[in-house]
Amino acid sequence: MEKRKSIHPKFVEKFREYLKSNGFKLTSERKAILEQIFAYDDHFQAEDLLVRMRQDGYSVSRATIYRTLPLLAKSGLLTEVIDAQKHSHYEHIHALQQHAHLICLRCGKIIEFREPEINALQEAVCQTHKFRPMKYRNEILGYCFECQMDEI
Repeated sequence: MEKRKSIHPKFVEKFREYLKSNGFKLTSERKAILEQIFAYDDHFQAEDLLVRMRQDGYSVSRATIYRTLPLLAKSGLLTEVIDAQKHSHYEHIHALQQHAHLICLRCGKIIEFREPEINALQEAVCQTHKFRPMKYRNEILGYCFECQMDEI
């Protein structure tokens, strides 16, 4: 888990605008959650974020995190990935780079991959149907190499 630089101001402004258009304010707690999410490049669960923030000296409540994550997802700054055990994992957007996930049904491991041919096919399908995509979500459920080896 490698820590990154600070959040780009355009992401803060996007979240502020989303909140304002829905009758909410960008509180200091919501901003701290946003900054902490963008400080790391890994997938996380709400509880992971809570632990990480408390370790980094933030005094944020569990309820605030659980209420803020859906707002971030609806704003387009966060993507929710549901694993095979129906646990929600999150990741922040990667400068609009499209990628997909391989999700292991046994251990829950999430592997990211990028495949330009899949991206091109999605775009072509949307153009054919005159459909304006807002978000792509590609997930392949199966078994990772380690879990396959455990069964042998």
